[in-house]
Amino acid sequence: MTVNKIVTGVLSYGMSGRVFHTPFIANNDRFDLRAVVERSTKKAQLDYPSIISYDSVEQLLADEAIELVIINTPNDTHVSFAKQALLAGKHVLIEKPFAPTVSEAKELFDLGRKVGKFVLPYHNRRFDSDFNALASVLHSGKVGEPVEVHLRFDRFRAEIGQKVFKETKRPGAGILFDLGSHLLDQVISLFGKPISAIKRTSIHRKDSEVDDFATLLLTFDKGLTVFITVSMLVLESQYSFLLHGTEGTFVKGRTDVQENQLLAGISPIEDHYGEENQHEEGLLTYLDQGNMVSESVKSIKGDYMLLFDAVYEQIRNNKAYFVTEEQIYWQLEILQQPTLC
Repeated sequence: MTVNKIVTGVLSYGMSGRVFHTPFIANNDRFDLRAVVERSTKKAQLDYPSIISYDSVEQLLADEAIELVIINTPNDTHVSFAKQALLAGKHVLIEKPFAPTVSEAKELFDLGRKVGKFVLPYHNRRFDSDFNALASVLHSGKVGEPVEVHLRFDRFRAEIGQKVFKETKRPGAGILFDLGSHLLDQVISLFGKPISAIKRTSIHRKDSEVDDFATLLLTFDKGLTVFITVSMLVLESQYSFLLHGTEGTFVKGRTDVQENQLLAGISPIEDHYGEENQHEEGLLTYLDQGNMVSESVKSIKGDYMLLFDAVYEQIRNNKAYFVTEEQIYWQLEILQQPTLC
């Protein structure tokens, strides 16, 4: 059976293009990786000899063969480039943060409907092995009703980074929009829209213009409280996932290996791709007929390829995508709200 491949272009061949996008497009037989944009240094053809390297976004968008454009440029350009791509008749897959504001997100979804093209958010962290271990425990019911949930993303980078768009005050900058959007999307996928949200951000690194610490306190039905924390100044990482319920507790570190494997040049179609390292299982402790039981929880392998499969199914077969328009609005309402002093 002949596959109707989706011809794809990627707007940047920086870290996200090399690591999170092109390896999946190139290794998925339902896609055709046609082109990237490289404004100065040309490296893509070293990895993909037949790829076209355009000098500008405008050149790539003028390529009539390209159906899908991946918007993986600096955060404050996502909206403008997505609009250009939609008006050029392309479907778009947009990196996080999807947009700086709800109103801009609505513009994109409305424009997509107007021109008859799909507008798809890129939220690969729903396919992390560690997050899905949390989800599996939650859905198993072994901890009872969830009472308190913590999600963290810890890094230690005390110096100002070289990526100017991440370190200067502009729309979509700062650690909350950068890393916090991952965790907020994960929480929304599990629990839906929060009843209330409190946001706190702060700056601690010398000469930093953007927040390098942020926390969200979210409340949901049945008294559930969820804490999201992201920080650039955690030297000893804490549990990334912590779940307390009426009948048990689950804890787990950030153990998904996909990013490190991709950085090391491991292909997403290799057999061991996405498999967590040994002895990094989560720990589940719960009551069984009044007795406390502890057991290791082994994660299923992480697999970002599932995101691209979902992109294909939406575009070719009109199968509903896993991130909804409504969920993006909920996410951005929280990210853009005023900070609690």
